[in-house]
Amino acid sequence: MATTEFIAAIELGSSKITGVAGKKNSDGSMQILAYAQEDSSTFIRKGVIFNLDKTAQSLTSIINRLEGELKNSIAKVYVGIGGQSLRTVRNVVSRDLEDEAIISEELVSAIGDENIAIPVVDMDILDVAPQEYKVGNNLQANPVGLVGSHIEGRFLNIVARASVRKNLEHCFQQAKIDIADQLIAPLVTANAVLTESERRSGCALIDFGADTTTISVYKNNILRFLTVLPLGGNSITRDITTLQMEEEEAERLKKAYGDALYEEDPEQEETTCKLDDDSRTIKVTDLNNIIEARAEEIIANVWNQVQLSGFEDKLLAGIILTGGAANLKSLDEMLRKRSKIEKIRMAKLPRNTVHAPSNILKKDGSQNTLFGLLFEGNQNCCLTETAPQPASAPATSKPEPEIHKTVDIFEDDQELKEQARLTRLKKEEEERKAKLASQEAERNRKQKEKEERKRKKEAEPSWFKIKVKKTIEEMTNIFSEDENDKMS
Repeated sequence: MATTEFIAAIELGSSKITGVAGKKNSDGSMQILAYAQEDSSTFIRKGVIFNLDKTAQSLTSIINRLEGELKNSIAKVYVGIGGQSLRTVRNVVSRDLEDEAIISEELVSAIGDENIAIPVVDMDILDVAPQEYKVGNNLQANPVGLVGSHIEGRFLNIVARASVRKNLEHCFQQAKIDIADQLIAPLVTANAVLTESERRSGCALIDFGADTTTISVYKNNILRFLTVLPLGGNSITRDITTLQMEEEEAERLKKAYGDALYEEDPEQEETTCKLDDDSRTIKVTDLNNIIEARAEEIIANVWNQVQLSGFEDKLLAGIILTGGAANLKSLDEMLRKRSKIEKIRMAKLPRNTVHAPSNILKKDGSQNTLFGLLFEGNQNCCLTETAPQPASAPATSKPEPEIHKTVDIFEDDQELKEQARLTRLKKEEEERKAKLASQEAERNRKQKEKEERKRKKEAEPSWFKIKVKKTIEEMTNIFSEDENDKMS
């Protein structure tokens, strides 16, 4: 039987592209209905698309396989944006007020608009995480209603190279796939695995991927820092290939024998591991010396970024690890020794339950972003078609065109509909107020310019006015004399 209600999502990773479709249950869990995966190592590097044609072909294949399992067409999908260039940039916008004034929502909105309007060279602002507003000497999360003569808005802009979004959209257009929404992958992952207590108390979320490692820092339920390092599990794998083996074999040995803090027992015989492709064996000690060296470099860079955030001593909830590469044995212990933070946990699954066959659901943290995209989705991604015109219709009438529309997955939920209506009304009111504030600001600017011109004019020295007047009179007399001569 065809499935008519589902949410679809695609994650573009450095090692694989994964597509999934699922349906939310009333208890908040997710039922996986379809799943497809393809290797992406030849056209996505460091989380960035560099071969658009191959990416589009892979996306088409993923969608076809999902539709085959669903026995229905997919109208649109949710997709995550990530990659090496993704990071946060702090920005401050200040306003001086006349005397003491009450801070309004219009003023706060205008400050936010000014922050977004600031140009960033070769970068796109993907999202904004407001930090606090400083009124006088006090920091406030919401300054509306306070009285002050100066307000300072502090923002954390999430930016990425302009080509990241452009290439992603081009690939989906080429594959003829509509995008329901573009979500920032690290934020989706954080929503999937972090508890509200961890966000409030302060934590660092470290997502160890194939080609990149993402660091996100939260405090007081606010994103404080985000950056992506061009180091990941593949960095270790490629180092192992120096022992004269293929990457597939190196990856297998890393998973089977890898230990970031390996110590050989001197009382036991030296351990070796055998390669699949020949009779050659290598020492496990040699293997782990390579792994440890690269793991130490990655951990050192990760902790350095946490220190740069300025919150390394405010992480009361500790560090949360996720991602496929985080499963390397003793990696958490290495991070514990480096950071001196004892509270470290591994997030292998999202907080909300996912129902899926055992051959699909991997309990290793590698699918948290993918499932997070599903949980963020709120639109039905199924493509439904209207029934054709009945045969009994008059022969002279033209058949109505076939209409494609999406079905509201929550059409029977009156509470959600009411929430959506209130949200829409609030957004419209905010847009109206922002427009009025912008018009008022423009009028004030023009008035100030007019007053400035008047002030400058009045400030001109009297001798200058007399000289100009005299010059004009002399020129008038000259022209008058010329006219009289012509007439005579």
